[in-house]
Amino acid sequence: KKSTSSWLHGDVNHKLNQIENQLRGFDMAMVETGYRYSEVFFASEEKNWDYALYQAEKIKVTIENGFERRPKRKANAEAIFINSTYPSLISAIKAKDSVAFKKAFGAATASCNQCHQAEAVGFIKVVEPTVRLTPTNFGGNK
Repeated sequence: KKSTSSWLHGDVNHKLNQIENQLRGFDMAMVETGYRYSEVFFASEEKNWDYALYQAEKIKVTIENGFERRPKRKANAEAIFINSTYPSLISAIKAKDSVAFKKAFGAATASCNQCHQAEAVGFIKVVEPTVRLTPTNFGGNK
């Protein structure tokens, strides 16, 4: 049964504005990216390369979706991360190479911080995760 009450109200434009406010800007893309970044790291620790690849590929989708909401973030994110260190991260994961992954992950972390500096949010510092946010092992070898 469809509810007759809704948090959306007003004309179509007003409703679209309400939805836009709920989706917010690039900050929400970064929240999701941070979660997936952590999952990539822990999946690599577990040698669960399929899960690492899944999460790493979703990072790119998440960031690119964020560009739709905040196009001004695109130039730096593409130059500093997506077209720079991200391909090496994907390659290391596909190769299932822990040594290459550590190097690529470190470079990706540095590029995240470089992008934050370029976007005037340098106070947001990305570091290697130490605490896993999910309570399960997704089929890894640990």
